[in-house]
Amino acid sequence: MVNVGNFWQYLAVQSSLSGEQYNSTHSAMAVSTYTLPKLPYAYDALEPSISAQIMELHHSKHHQTYVTNLNKAMQSLADAVASSDVPNQIALQAAIKFNGGGHINHSLFWQNLSPASSADAQPAAAPGLVAEVEKTWGSLDQFRDTFSAALLGIQGSGWGWLVKEKTGLRIITTKDQDPPVAGEVPIFGVDMWEHAYYLQYLNGKAAYVENIWKVINWKTAEERFQGSREDAFKVLRAVL
Repeated sequence: MVNVGNFWQYLAVQSSLSGEQYNSTHSAMAVSTYTLPKLPYAYDALEPSISAQIMELHHSKHHQTYVTNLNKAMQSLADAVASSDVPNQIALQAAIKFNGGGHINHSLFWQNLSPASSADAQPAAAPGLVAEVEKTWGSLDQFRDTFSAALLGIQGSGWGWLVKEKTGLRIITTKDQDPPVAGEVPIFGVDMWEHAYYLQYLNGKAAYVENIWKVINWKTAEERFQGSREDAFKVLRAVL
């Protein structure tokens, strides 16, 4: 489960608020408007691993819906705070968590993909990360097998993540649109909702997982591994 307190703080941080401003926002709730981030590649750039049709629908429809509904929920929350409507403030947290999580997860996801023909899609672009992966799992192949098994083990909808914690690297899965906001640094994530693959792979989740490795952006993964949590989430600050 996502810690709602952390998620509130995350939204405040992404709005470039200081702690003092955050406290006043919790009572006055100035509203930030979130926007759909542009992709760093064309819709057909990840073919054949991910089709142009899926990319266009996934980005322009599904992700846009999360952004639209997040903005609506945040405005409703501001109204509820202004009117001291505590029951409605509580009721809105589910919508903010779900749609805010969808916005966070997809914004990270687009950036951690790259055309297979790019040098960024080669593990050689992430020497530090690969060294730590090999230290943790024994080999890059063993890591891929372990991560893939975690993805295929997700029941229903969710995400798989490689994250950096204080103790090292770890593979985690999150349910539905729960985002990785518990303090870890997301290195890369894989969307296991059916809308991410069904039009192309039907019920062949294993083939989708096999092919997603061909378009992982290892350069971005290395930057997140070497950087801080704030560095990983910089893409979200750019679309406020």
